[in-house]
Amino acid sequence: MPNVRLPANGWKPRGYQVPLWRYLERGGREAVAVWHRRSGKDEIALHRTAVALHERVGNYWHMLPQYEHARKALWNAINPHTGRRRIDESFPVELRKRTDNQGMLIEFRNGSMWQLVGSDNYDSLLGAPPVGIVFSEWAVADPRAQGFIRPILLENGGWSLYIYTARGYNHGWSTYEGALKRKRSFAQRLTVEDTGIFTAEALAEELQAYKDDYGDDAGTALFRQEYYCDFSAASLGSILGSGLERAEAEGRLFTTMAEYDPTGPPVFVSSDIGFHDAAAFWYWQPRVDGVALVHYEEESGFDADDWVVKLQEVPIPIDTLWLPHDARARTFQTKRSAVETFLASPVARVIRVLGQSRTLDRINAARRMMRLCWFAPGTERGVNALRNWQFEYNAERKMFSREPLRNWATHGSDGFSYGAQIAPDRVTTRPPMPLSPGVRAATSFRLDDFALVTPRAPRL
Repeated sequence: MPNVRLPANGWKPRGYQVPLWRYLERGGREAVAVWHRRSGKDEIALHRTAVALHERVGNYWHMLPQYEHARKALWNAINPHTGRRRIDESFPVELRKRTDNQGMLIEFRNGSMWQLVGSDNYDSLLGAPPVGIVFSEWAVADPRAQGFIRPILLENGGWSLYIYTARGYNHGWSTYEGALKRKRSFAQRLTVEDTGIFTAEALAEELQAYKDDYGDDAGTALFRQEYYCDFSAASLGSILGSGLERAEAEGRLFTTMAEYDPTGPPVFVSSDIGFHDAAAFWYWQPRVDGVALVHYEEESGFDADDWVVKLQEVPIPIDTLWLPHDARARTFQTKRSAVETFLASPVARVIRVLGQSRTLDRINAARRMMRLCWFAPGTERGVNALRNWQFEYNAERKMFSREPLRNWATHGSDGFSYGAQIAPDRVTTRPPMPLSPGVRAATSFRLDDFALVTPRAPRL
């Protein structure tokens, strides 16, 4: 094997990067680095991995939020300071046995393998499991990837490194806070004031550029997020960010006051289902002047029969299960539709199918309903999806997308928005007036008493 010194090309960690490097070098198994933009997060991760895969033969993954972005972000990326590909600087070609450009995989002469992967397809990755993994841009990745990979690393004694900037109080915040509490983990949050790599003049110019591009409020929030790792800054394009901030300030997030009340009104469930994808189910229990989200379920790889079993295991009886409009067509790979499967089961007293509605109508309904929502403990995963429901910003056109970004947060957010269209008719804004003796309630029928219901567009 060629004699090559690692880290390669004379690279050395910067002063503020040394504590993280030493932690990993000494066998640390969980490191969380919430560092500001342009602080060299991927750079230190690549070089440390290059050393690690020669210390222990095994598979190593560098995971980005989406596989399709990995090629541009890292595989083909050029270091502007040297003009060389970043992977060539970290992984010298002399140490390689082969380089698979299509699969973004490098096999080394000592038997180790390094590969770029995406959190959007973590459960379909083939081959030997990793002994080391870097979660790059973790705050916008699919948090379910963590639950899939942690047991693997626990079993084989592997390590994980999370590198990202802040994106509000989502799973990135939880990962950082969790690492702070664990004695053997490494947790570090670095702002531009901690690293000192930018001058005050450069930061002032950058702040003004953000304001010019996004407006004063959004630009300032994004600047705080990117350069000061400010978790409290609202994410750019967030759809329900302000509503969730208000809910948190008012104590409506993860409160026992929102737990299921067996003596209360019947529970209805709104859902979103996917083919070869995740499905999400929100449990709603109307209350006076509001509604409690008493439970949340989300999984991937389940078919309708699996969901029938899982939903019946939840100790909350479902009065009405609302399925999305396309549940008649999607089949979860079975011979009958999801609707037919649920109808043939005892999972709920009534099964309903929503009519098709515009995305904007659902978004408006979700924003309006958020003011009345209380979330029980155990719904954190669903709320995390709502925090990450956002429009994508096109920097070149300087405008947001017309449709929300489709990512891991889509199903939970869509399922909530469907329920938000249903909930207003079920929320009691004041206690019902008692009927006078001898007075009978009028018999009436409503459109949603039928099997197919088209939600009304909310008033804007």
